[in-house]
This record gives sequence, structure tokens and C-alpha cells, in this order.
Amino acid sequence: MVKKKKQDTRCRWAQKEIFYDYHDREWGVPVHDDRLHFEFLVLEGAQAGLSWETILKKRDGYRKAFDNFDPLKVARYRAARIEKLLLNPAIIRNRLKVKSAVSNAQAFLAVQKEFGSFDSYIWNFVGGKPIQNKWKTMEELPVISTVSDELSRDLKKRGFKFVGSTIIYAHMQAIGMVNDHETGCFRHKDCKALAV
Repeated sequence: MVKKKKQDTRCRWAQKEIFYDYHDREWGVPVHDDRLHFEFLVLEGAQAGLSWETILKKRDGYRKAFDNFDPLKVARYRAARIEKLLLNPAIIRNRLKVKSAVSNAQAFLAVQKEFGSFDSYIWNFVGGKPIQNKWKTMEELPVISTVSDELSRDLKKRGFKFVGSTIIYAHMQAIGMVNDHETGCFRHKDCKALAV
């Protein structure tokens, strides 16, 4: 468990204990593992209309329910498996979101086949390097960008669901395609250093 740092050294959105590990170890760190890319896609889609706190509380449940986010396994889920998932209180039991995880796994595999990896595909949208922002306050953080607009459009064209620009911008933040830690946050410099 990550110990609480002085509140003024962590992004303002991450002031509750449930966010410490996620903020201090994951958020903004460049991801290059396809399984983790798929995990974040499913979780960001599940978050639509909900809080990230709700999703973090259910993250372990999602890992168990969705075969540790193995896209090959999830892509093979059939109607009976979807119905079983909809009875599982460890995840968000929204039919459209659960079905989208399955169809997104299928689209994810198609991207892997075309580009060699999902990682190669997605990082191409930022030229392979994280965008380094310098926001001083949480209020300055955007919820979309021209890159998230473009990526969202392309994902939709490829058959992905729950990939609107706002969801995709949150995804970009989570996987380190953009460093949106506030400049006063101790992780801003850490994540910037990981970008080289």
C-alpha cells in the first residue's frame, strides 16, 4: 500500500486513499502491454456515466470475471457467458457495456493482426511519445483533445463501442499517452522522465 503523501504533492483528484496506489503507480505511466491496453479499454468503457472510484472498487472483480482481460478469451464469449456476467455483482451489470467488452475484444484482435500489436496502433496517434502537458490546476485539464477525437473516430470505424472522445481522453491519460499530472504533483516529473 502506498503511503499518503502530503496532499499538496498529489493531483487534487487523487486525494482519497482509494486513489493513492492507482495515481502513484499507474496513472500517466506509458503502457506498452496489450493485455493492459485491453484492460483499460474495458474499464474506461465501464466507467461511462459512473465514477472512477466505482470502477477501482470493482477492478479485481472485472479481472476475475473477464479472464484477466485476455482479449483472445473474451472475444469468444457467447450469449450464455454474457448472461452469467450480467448476474455478477463484482462488475457493472450493464448489458451494453458487457456486450461491448466482447465486441471490443474482437475488434482489438483485428487491430493486433493488422498492426502487429494494439500498442503499435495506439501509440502511433501521438508519434510514439507521450504528450507532456503543464497544467497547474485540475480545472485546466481538458476532457477531450484533437488526438482523442481522431482516435475515437478511428476506433469507432473499426467497430469499437464505448469509445467516445471523452472516454478515449481518459484512456490516454491512464496509459500515459498524455501526462496530465498537475505540475505541482510529485508524479509529473516521474512520468515525464518515463517518456524518453
